[in-house]
Parts: sequence; structure tokens; C-alpha cells
Amino acid sequence: MNIDEIRRAMPITRHYNFMNHAAVAPVCGRGADAMRRYLDEASEHAYARGGLYPESKRVRQVSAKLLNCHPEEVTFVKNTSEGLSYVANGLQWSRGDNVVTAGVEFPANIYPWMHLKPQGVQLKMVPEDNGRVPIERIAELIDDRTRVVTISAVQFGSGFRTDLAALGTICQQRGVLFCVDGIQAVGCVPIDVRAMKIDFLSADGHKWLLSPEGIGLFYCRHELLGLLRPSSVGWLGVKNPMDFGTYKLDFRDDARRFDGGSYNLAGIWALGATIDWMLEIGVDKIWERISMLTERLVKGVKAKGYRIVSPREAHETSGIVTFVSSQHDHEKIVNHLLKEYKTVIAARLGRLRVSPHFYNTEDEVDQLIDHLPAN
Repeated sequence: MNIDEIRRAMPITRHYNFMNHAAVAPVCGRGADAMRRYLDEASEHAYARGGLYPESKRVRQVSAKLLNCHPEEVTFVKNTSEGLSYVANGLQWSRGDNVVTAGVEFPANIYPWMHLKPQGVQLKMVPEDNGRVPIERIAELIDDRTRVVTISAVQFGSGFRTDLAALGTICQQRGVLFCVDGIQAVGCVPIDVRAMKIDFLSADGHKWLLSPEGIGLFYCRHELLGLLRPSSVGWLGVKNPMDFGTYKLDFRDDARRFDGGSYNLAGIWALGATIDWMLEIGVDKIWERISMLTERLVKGVKAKGYRIVSPREAHETSGIVTFVSSQHDHEKIVNHLLKEYKTVIAARLGRLRVSPHFYNTEDEVDQLIDHLPAN
């Protein structure tokens, strides 16, 4: 991995020591260039040279490669919430059904399920336990009325990585649908929806995928496409969308059945270029480097006297490291680092949160550690 070359493709490195990819990450150079190409094509030629939509087919293919699924199982969403809402609003519920999740999920994976309460659907939450959400606690809450287990691949507030393969197996054995909020994992941690027995996954592109806000991916296992009733219906989700004069509400047979209308093409072009780049480098190599950087970070932060919250067992780690100070105000630390050193981290749930990506360097990690006040 040529880090110097990679960093040249990340314009943010000219201005900041950016380690907040679990929030809104910078758009990578390739993604920005792709958006400019889209704008040039759209402004100079419009649809006169074959249209702007063919690229979306190619991006769907590389997205499927990233997730290890078929292109027909993937479509585009505005954000993670939209994809999760496709599941929550698309299933047919009965009064007394329940959904099992964690009590520390980002709201995107809570509110779509809370919205089912008027239908008599109960939301059962597993509390965090020392930074973890043990899958055995999730399994204990599954009963004969559980329809869905929905969980983040990585918890935003702790960095805890769920053993998706193990939980997916439990769900399959218990006859429960398995839905994953993948936003804190896709682009960082290798995700294989087949091996992990994931039924549905939604992930925005503006974090670890280094893409703009307003574009993301939704995966639905092919066998379940007919189970979800499209809850947002528009002209692009039918089998013959270009036959404008014939009104036939006949949904497509693939994940595009959930498409409402015109795409965010600029975002799709950017997302595709970024995924191309990550596949060229290798997702496993990206994860290997992030793991090295976070391990270095943990050792340094501990040496400064901070308490690590993020679980550090090999199967539980992610790109997120959270820790706490017993002496200093977290928000003041965040603001001081930004103002004095142009170092970007975050404070979440009463913790400091650092989330480096593969283009960050060991020196940047060391600089962050040096600039933290001793605890």
C-alpha cells in the first residue's frame, strides 16, 4: 500500500489531521473527480450522448462485489434510515410481534421500529454491557413473536463490532429476519452478506465509504424481495419505467422495486469511483491498516491515563476507538485539538471518539496522542 500516493488522493490531508470518519467523512479525490465529471457531462451534454443513468448499473455491480451479493439485490438510498425504513414499513406486521435491537443504537436504527408501535409491535432493547452488546443477550430476547433482529455492524458510541456471522446464524436457526445497519462498517470492516447470513443491510456512503451525503446502499436478499411491500412508490420502481403512457403498477423483480424516482446521480458517480478505489486497494488491506492504527492509538491513549471504553478483543474491534477522561471536559478537548492543531475527533455519549481511516499515518496518530492533555 503506497500511503504517499493514497494521501495525494485525499485532499483533506492538506488541511487537517482528520480522524472522525465515524461522523461525516471527507469525500475522497476520486469521488470528487467523478462528481465533477458528472456535472460536466450534465451541464455540457445533458442526455444527448446516451444519458447519465448507465453508470448507475456499473456502480450497482461494484457495490454488489463489495458486499458479496448479486447486483439485483442492491439499490441506492438517500441514507441509512431510508433503507431501514424499507424493511420496517415493508413487512406485514401483526399485533404482538416484536423487534429485538440494542439500547445504544444510532437513532436511524431505532425510530423506524418505534414507528411501528401503533401497529402493536414491541421494540425490545439489549443494554450495553461495558461497551459491548453481547449476542447471547440478544438471543435471550428472541421469542416466538420476534420477527426481526436489527443491529449495527459497529456501534457508533463504543466501536463494538457485532459478530454478524454468529448472530446471523442464530437468526436463521430461530426463523428470524436479520437486518443490519452497516454505516459504521462498510468501507472499513469486510462485510460478506452471504457468509454473515444477512437478510437486509443499509449503509450511507458519507462515513467510511468517503462519499458525499445523500447516497447509500440497500441490500435485500433475493429470496425476500417479494416479502417487502414497497412503501415509497414512484415511476422508477416498475418493470417498464420508460413507458410513460401506460400506467401499470408492476414492480421490478429486483431491489430496484424500492426505487421511488430519479436518482442522486452525482452521488452515485462519486460512490462508484470510491468503491472502485477501495476494491483496487483491497478491503482486507484497508481493514488491516485501520486495525494497526487503532491499536497504536489505544496504546498511546492508555499511556496518557485515559480509560478505553471500546472492546479490544480481536473479533470486537472496529475503526472506532472511544475513551474517557476523569479530569478534562471532552468537548473542550475536541475544540482545542481542532483550533490549535487542526486535528478532528468527536465527543459522543460522554466519550471521546477517534476513528482513523486507512490513509491516516502513524505520525498523525502519534501527534493526536501527544496533543491530548495528560489525564
